This record gives sequence, structure tokens and C-alpha cells, in this order.
Amino acid sequence: MSGGGTYQTCLASVGGDTDALLECIAGTLDTAMNTATDSVANTVNTFFLIFAAILVFFMQTGFAMICAGNVRINNVQNTLLKNLLDACGASIGFYTVGYAFAFGGTFSNPSQTTFIGNMNFFLMDVENKAFWLFQFAFAATSATIVAGTLAERCQMTAYLCYSVVLSAFVYPVVVHGIWSNNGFSSAHNSNPLLGIGMIDFAGSCVVHVTGGMTALIATNILGPRTGRFRDIRGNVLEKPTPMPGHSVALQMLGTFILWVGWYGFNTGSVVYLMRNDNYEVVSHVAINTTLAAAAGAVMALLIDTIIQEHNTGEVTFNLSYAMNGCLAGLVSITAGCAVVQSWAALIIGAVGATLFLSCSKLLVRRRIDDAVDAVPVHLSSGIWGSLSVGLLADPTLVFKVYGNSTHAGWFYSWSRGSADAHLLACQVIGLLFVIGWVTLTMTPFFWLLHYFGFLRADSLEEVVGLDVGYTGGALHKRLHPQSADEEKQYSAYLDEYVHRRRERAYLRNSSGHISASSVHDLSLHGHSYHGRKVITPAMKEAAMANSSSSKEGVASNAGSAKAPGSDRDWNENENPVLDSSRNSGAPSLESVKEEQV
Repeated sequence: MSGGGTYQTCLASVGGDTDALLECIAGTLDTAMNTATDSVANTVNTFFLIFAAILVFFMQTGFAMICAGNVRINNVQNTLLKNLLDACGASIGFYTVGYAFAFGGTFSNPSQTTFIGNMNFFLMDVENKAFWLFQFAFAATSATIVAGTLAERCQMTAYLCYSVVLSAFVYPVVVHGIWSNNGFSSAHNSNPLLGIGMIDFAGSCVVHVTGGMTALIATNILGPRTGRFRDIRGNVLEKPTPMPGHSVALQMLGTFILWVGWYGFNTGSVVYLMRNDNYEVVSHVAINTTLAAAAGAVMALLIDTIIQEHNTGEVTFNLSYAMNGCLAGLVSITAGCAVVQSWAALIIGAVGATLFLSCSKLLVRRRIDDAVDAVPVHLSSGIWGSLSVGLLADPTLVFKVYGNSTHAGWFYSWSRGSADAHLLACQVIGLLFVIGWVTLTMTPFFWLLHYFGFLRADSLEEVVGLDVGYTGGALHKRLHPQSADEEKQYSAYLDEYVHRRRERAYLRNSSGHISASSVHDLSLHGHSYHGRKVITPAMKEAAMANSSSSKEGVASNAGSAKAPGSDRDWNENENPVLDSSRNSGAPSLESVKEEQV
């Protein structure tokens, strides 16, 4: 409203009384100013949250680069596709029911404590859409943690199912319990647990322990990669076989991308930039994030160098441990980045890196295969990060962020002359809740996938690389040759895989109803969806009989064809079905590409 309009309105309202007129004008202008200020604040908060969501979602690129760099060349496309499916599955699951389970009813009825949300399905009646976008990016991050752990041996179908289930149900329940105003252990609850609730500012427990625990369960059920702890024939190896990735450069690129994305991950958790003194909180969070990452990288590199020098007498620097140590520091500081001092952030990051190294070596000793060390980075560091809040949370900072300084970190309680461990107890309870919930839900889920043959990829395709069967990639010789006997056996597997593809194409073209697609359906593979039972004699005889009754030209030559591995070979010259012009996508052994990187 213009100044003249305000004057005329007030004049008509109060008449000629000067004092009343001035009071009316001042009140009208004050209201207009407050409205404009609120509008600016909402605009800034929305932009801030969307920008933070973009940074968090950009972390998907970092995870993809790390996974691609840590796998062998014949699994790169398959790994990248799984990372893409993470984002796709998480978006669908979180849009339909995930957000409703996580935050449904949080803002309309904040005083009620519930186990799971029951409103806002399909984004209905959601006012703050930017908040949904930010939380979706977190859900996608939790889901993608598992991608690297299961690399090189997991079926595509199982992975897509897992992404949807985790983001739509398992993860939202964790979010509701710890971050929602209605959560039983939330620090935002009107009646918080033990008077303080669990403090997990940006998700060391909610995001990383959930993803890391899921990865541990999945890899235990799935089993290690072929050749990691057993040779290609299944014999137990005395020492695990190293399986280095094909590109350290991609791993480093992914690490830096994740570090950059973590600034959105942690600072964005403030949510409302223009509220109270949150601009100070954001600055403090960014500094702590930087210090913890640096301390983690240096500590991991230093410890590994000392161990190697002690064992071998030579000083070596392991880049992989430095990168994962940096990520371990970032995971560790995520829970307490807003409530601990900067000197404490250095300690938290260094301890997180130490735990990562210990857990990584423990997994190898226990013969648990984690292709990218996701379990040590996210699970062990996430647990430590959550506990560190109960030890090192500064009461002044806790009050600034949560408005409650009655209970602080245990070490600060000692300085107050007490042994108050309420906050530490809340952190332990929250961790037990997350670990128990994930174990209770994801263990039967992955076991059922494994039982029905949907989890593990075909053993032969695993040896030659999943890029061939799932994404149509080329066959590759191994970049790190083993013994002569191993290489001979591996070449035999390549030969067998080529013959298998030709056999599938032959049966498809001769019978017309047996699929030869990359999903390998039940009619071709017997009782295993993607398993080792390739073609039974009964299936082959049925296909041959059907072929002889429907195609006379094929019947005259069908007797010269027999399954790979038998005493007779395929006769391509006499059988027109196996002609290359009619056998699309079936390579010969001579077409196998050898790539040296």
C-alpha cells in the first residue's frame, strides 16, 4: 500500500484525531514491513534448502565415481547403473509413502509421539516442498551406501527392490523416530527422551548407520566375490586375493565430490537459515566439517604408514586409506557438527579414521567382502560419531541449537561436578533402535531374495563381468593376471560364456518361445532366476523337437549341434540358425576384447 493510500485509509478510519491518525499510519506501515520481512525470510530459507539439497544429491556423483573406480573394468557399467537406480528407486519410494512415514503429522500434531507417520502420502498437503526435496536427497544417500559393498556380484533386480524398500519403509521409520517432532527419541519432541532426546544433527546414525548396517547384512548373505577368499574353483585361499579397482583417479574425484557435498549435508540440516542466530550455526558447522575431514585423512594415512614401516621396513603412503579416512572423518562429525567445539571436531575425525582402519582389517580377517569399504566408513564411523555427541557436546552450543542445556556431553558433566550421562544414554538407545530395526527388517528381506535366487548374479557372468550380461558390454581379459593355471581356467570360463550365449540364441531362434534376453528367465534357467542351472537336457530335447517339427531346414542340421562342454561342438557352417546375421548379440571367442589399463 502506498503512503498516500495509507493516509487516506487511516483518515477515513479514525477521522481528524491527529494522535489516532499517526498511530494508525505507524501500525499499518509496521504490518507491511513485517509481511515483507517474512516474505524475504521464506524466500531465503527456501533457496538455502534447495541449494543444500542440490549439494546433497550431487553426492550421488561422488558415490558413483568411488564405486566405478573401485571395481574392475568389466563391472563399471553395471555399477554405475546401480547408482542411478538408487536415485530413481529412492525418489519413487520417498514420494509415494516414504515422506509420509518419516514426517507425516510432524507439523500438524507435534505433541503426539508415534512410531510412524500417517499423513502426506504422495505429497498431499505438504506445504514446504523444499523440505521434501532435502529429505529425499538424504534418503537417496542412505540407499546408495550399499551399492559399492555389493559390487560385482549382485543382480540388478534385487538392487532395485532393495532401493525402493529401504527408502520407502525402513529408512523413514528411523527418520521418524529420531528427527520427527513425534519421534520417541527425537530431541525436538515436546517431551524428549530422558529430558534431552537423541542429538543426531545431520545423520551419522539416521543415514550412515542405517546404510552401513544394511550393507553389512547384505554382504553377509550375498557372500564374497569369486576369487576374493576362494580361488576360481572354490578352494579356500590361504591369503585373500587383492582385487584393486581399475581407476584411482575416479576414486579421488569421488572423494572430493563427497567432501564438497558434505557441506550441503551438514549445513543444510539447519533448515531455516533466517531464524534466530542460525547463520552462526551454519558457519560453525562448515568449519567443523572441514576439520574432521582433514583430521581423518591425515590420521588414516599416518597410522597405515607407521604399520607398513613396522612390518616391511619401508615407508609407503596408501592413497586409498587416506581417501576413506577423510570420508570416515566426515561421517563421524555429521552427528555433532553443530554442538561440539572445533578442537573436538579434530578428535572426532581422527578417532573415526582409526576405527575405520580397524574395522576394515577386521572384515578381511572375518572374510567379509566389502568392495569399497563402505561398512567400515559408514557403520563404524557412524556409531562413533553418534556416541561422540554424548561425550563432547558443549552445553552452550546445545542450547543455541536445541534450546536445552540441562544435559550435555559426559565430559562436560564432569566439569560441572556431576556424572550426568543422560545424553550419552539417549545416543546409545538411538543406536540400538536403528541397528535393531534395520536388522529386523533387512535380514529376512535379503534372505528371501537369496532363497528365491534373486540376489546373487550368475556365477559364470560374475567371473567374466556383469557388464556383459546386464548392459551389453564387451568381454574383457583380466587386468591383474594370476597364475598360469588360474588364467587357463579363466580363459575356459570365457569360452564357456561365449558358447552359452550362442546356445541361448540358437534355442530362441529354433523354438521361438525360449527367451535369450539378459534377464535369463525361468524357461531357460530352470529353478534359478539367474542361477547356475543353465540348460537341462529335457529343455534342450524339447527345443530340438519343436525345431524339427516347425523348420525343416533347421531339422536337417540340428543333430550337429550340442550344448557347450559336450563331446561335440557347434557346427556354424552347417546350421543356418547360428549364422552371425541371424544370431544378433552372440559374440564368438575371437571377438573378446583385451584391454590393458
